[in-house]
Amino acid sequence: MDYDVFFSISQTPVDGRTPSEAEMFRNFFDQVKAADALGYDTAWVAQSHLSTQVQKAHDHPVVPHWQGEIGLNNDIYQLAHKVFSCTRRIEVGSAVSNIVCAGGPMAHAERVAAFASLHGMDPTEFRRLRIGFSAGRFEFMNRAYGVVPRDAVEAAAWPALRGQVFAEACELFLRLLRGDVLASSDLMPTVLTRDLFRSDADWEKVTQAARQAGRLQGDTVPIPSRWSFDVLQVIPKDWRRELVDLVIGSHDPVLQERVNQWMPVKVFNLSITQPKVIDETHARMARAYHPDGGPWKRAHMPRTVMVFLNDEAGLTPASRSAAAQVEAQAALGAYWTALEGTLDPKKVERAADNAVIGNADEVAEQIAARFHPDDVLMLWFDFFNHDSDRVIRNMRAFKEKVEPIVSERVGR
Repeated sequence: MDYDVFFSISQTPVDGRTPSEAEMFRNFFDQVKAADALGYDTAWVAQSHLSTQVQKAHDHPVVPHWQGEIGLNNDIYQLAHKVFSCTRRIEVGSAVSNIVCAGGPMAHAERVAAFASLHGMDPTEFRRLRIGFSAGRFEFMNRAYGVVPRDAVEAAAWPALRGQVFAEACELFLRLLRGDVLASSDLMPTVLTRDLFRSDADWEKVTQAARQAGRLQGDTVPIPSRWSFDVLQVIPKDWRRELVDLVIGSHDPVLQERVNQWMPVKVFNLSITQPKVIDETHARMARAYHPDGGPWKRAHMPRTVMVFLNDEAGLTPASRSAAAQVEAQAALGAYWTALEGTLDPKKVERAADNAVIGNADEVAEQIAARFHPDDVLMLWFDFFNHDSDRVIRNMRAFKEKVEPIVSERVGR
C-alpha cells in the first residue's frame, strides 16, 4: 500500500476563524514540504475557479450555505512549479482540473505542454505532474466561461449533454497532448440517443425540441461540435511526455474506455464509491487501459480517504480515540452544514465511511481491513483544519506509526 496526500487549500471558517489567503498558502507550502520529507509520493491539490462566496448571490447558487472559498488554487501549473522548486522527491497532481472552462481543452493542452517543456529542461528531472481532469463539479464556473446551452435543443438536453460536452473536450485535450494535427471535423460526432437520458419523459423533451428545429434524424439528435476550429496543433511540440500522468475524474465506464483509445488514462476516485463499483472499474480497466501504459494496476485509481488521527502527546490511547471521534464529527458536521444548511446525521455517518478515525492503532486497523494491499490512498489531513502544525504532526504520526502497522498487517 502506498500513500499520497490531498490538499484542499479550502479557506473556510473553523471555530469562528478564517485564515487569510496568504496564511492558507503558507500553511500549504509548510505542509507539502513536510510531506516531501516524510516520504509521501504525490501531493494532490484541489483546483477551483471563481469565488464560491460570491456565487451565493446568484439566482441559483449551487452551494448557498458555504462560507468562504472551497479552494484557492486555480492554476496547478504555476503551483506545481513552486512546489517542485522547494521539494526533492514528491510529485504533484491536480485534483482535479476542469478542462471545459478556463479556455477549454485546447488552452489546457497548451498549458500542459508549456509546463512539461520547462519542467523537463533538466534531464535529471523525474517527477511527474499528474493531471486529474474533469468537467468540473460546480456548474456556475462553466457558465461563466460560456459553456451553456446554445439553443432550445441543447437546453432540453443539457443534463445529459453536459457529459457529452466533456467527452468531446476529453478527445480534443488528449489528441492535442498526443501531438495530433486536427480540425474539429476530425472529432467523434456528438449524437444524442435515448440511452443517455434517465427517463422517456426527458428524452421526449429533447426529441420534441429537435423536431421543432428540424434536427431530429430518426431516433437520434446530432449536436454540432462545441469547439469549432480549422486544422491546428498545440505548441510546444517536443516535450517529455513521461513527465505527465493523466487521470480522468469520471466514473462513466463508457468514457473511461473511450479516452484510452488515444493515451493511457487512469481513473480518479472522486467521492464515496461503493466497493462493487471499485471492483468493476478495476476489472474493466484491466481490459481497456491503453497498452502504452503497461498493465493496469490498482494503484492507477487512488482512493480518497479523510484522516482523523489523534496521536497527541500526554493522552492515553483511549483518550486519543475519543478525541479523534469528536474531531471527526465536528469537521464532518461543519462540512455538511456548509453544503446544505442543515445537519443530516445520516450523511455524516456515510461520510465517516470514507474516513479513518482514531488513535494510530485504530487507524491502522481500519486501513488494513478496508483497503486492498495494492491500493494507493490519497490521505486528506487538512479537512476543516487550519492548525498547520497539527496537520503536520498527523502526517508524521501516520508515516511513523500507522504505516508500519499496516505493512505488518497486510504482509508488505
